[in-house]
Amino acid sequence: MVLNTRSSEGCRTDTRRPDLRGAVPAQASGGSRQGHDREGGTTVKFSSARLTEQVAAVLTAWGLPPDLVGTTAEVMVEADLAGIDSHGMSMLPTYETLLRRGGLDVTARPTVAQQGPVTALIDAGGGFGHPAAVMAMELALDKAGCMGVGLVCVRRSHHFGATGYYASLAAQRCMVGLVTTSARTVCVSPTRGAQPRLPTNPLAFAAPAGRNRPFLLDMSTSTVAINKVKVYDYHGRPLPDGWVLDGSGAPIRDAQLAMRCIRAGERGGLAPLGGTAEMASHKGYGLGLMVQILSATLAGAGLAASPAASGESDGPADIGHFFLAIDPQSFRDKGAFEADLDEAIDLMHATLPIDPELPVLVPGDPEAASREERRRDGVPVPTALLRQLRGVCERAGAPYLLHD
Repeated sequence: MVLNTRSSEGCRTDTRRPDLRGAVPAQASGGSRQGHDREGGTTVKFSSARLTEQVAAVLTAWGLPPDLVGTTAEVMVEADLAGIDSHGMSMLPTYETLLRRGGLDVTARPTVAQQGPVTALIDAGGGFGHPAAVMAMELALDKAGCMGVGLVCVRRSHHFGATGYYASLAAQRCMVGLVTTSARTVCVSPTRGAQPRLPTNPLAFAAPAGRNRPFLLDMSTSTVAINKVKVYDYHGRPLPDGWVLDGSGAPIRDAQLAMRCIRAGERGGLAPLGGTAEMASHKGYGLGLMVQILSATLAGAGLAASPAASGESDGPADIGHFFLAIDPQSFRDKGAFEADLDEAIDLMHATLPIDPELPVLVPGDPEAASREERRRDGVPVPTALLRQLRGVCERAGAPYLLHD
C-alpha cells in the first residue's frame, strides 16, 4: 500500500469545529448529569471519553482483537456525538443478540482479497463492519492520492455504524468521498408494495471546503433509519406520519408497534424516502436499489431480498460496502475546488429563511452543532438504554461504567 503524502493545505480538516453560532466548547467531564430530552424522557449525560471507555470494555470482553477495539469504539461514539443516536451505543444490545446467534464473528480481521492500482476488494470475514470500513476508506484514499481515484468494495461484513463517518475521512484528507452500504434487515417496502423487500441502504457523500466545514450528506434511502424508530421507542415518542406504514399503507405512529411490525417482516415496514407514492417515494425506492447494486452486487455480498435474509435470522452476515475517493487536484488547481464549494455553501447560508429563527443549513451543519454541544455538555443517554447496557455488561463480564 502506498500512502498518500499529498498536502492538505487549502482545505479545512480540523475536527473541533465552531458551532453554528461561533461558540467554542470545552470537553465535557467524565461525570454524569440527569436531564430530559425534548419529549420529556429521562436521560443521563456522559462525556464521550466515558462512553468510549464503556464501549471498549464491552468489545474487549466479547473478544474483539485489541488493535480493533479502539477503532470500533471511536466510530460508535462519534455517531452519538454527532446526534446519530441510532447508530452509536444503542447498537450494543443488537450486536449482543447477533453474537449469541452466530451472526457476528468478533475475532475476525479484515483482509485484502484482491487489488489493483485503483481498485480493491476487502473480505471482512463476518466481523464488525467498523474496522473493515475504516481500512477500506483509507485504502481508497491512498489509491486516490496516487491515481486520482480509488474504489474499494467490502464483502462478508456487518453493520458499520454511521455511513457519514467514513465519507468524512475523505474530506479530512481534502478529497471527495462517496460511501454506500447494504444492510441485513429487510424492512423497507417498495413503492406500491405491501411487503418489505429492501434494507434501509444508506449513503454518504463528503467534500472538502476551505473556510467552511466540509459538506457531509449522510442519509438512508428509507424515510428514516430503523434504529431511529428504536430510539423513539426508547424515549416513548410517537412517530411522525410516513415513517412506518402498515400492510394497507396507513401510517403507524406507535413506536413499539412499529418495531413489532418491522421485526415481523411480513406486512408493511419502513417507507422509502418520500413516504408515499403521492410524495414521490419511487425516488427513494430507486436510490435504495442503486445502493444495493453498488454495495452488494458489485462486491459479491449477500442480496437481502426477503425476510428470511433479515437480521432476525441466525447465521453470519454478508453485508457489502462501497467506498469511492476522488482527488479534486486531478481536475482542478490546488484550492480551486474548495474555494468554489465555499462559495456554494455561503450562498446557501445567506438564503433568506422562511423563519428568522431557523436559518438555512447545509448537510453536515446539524451534526457539527450536535458534536460541539455534546462535547461541551455531555452525550444524553436514555435511562431505558442504560438498563439494557447494564445487562449487556453483566452477561459479557465487562465492568459497567455508566453510573448516574
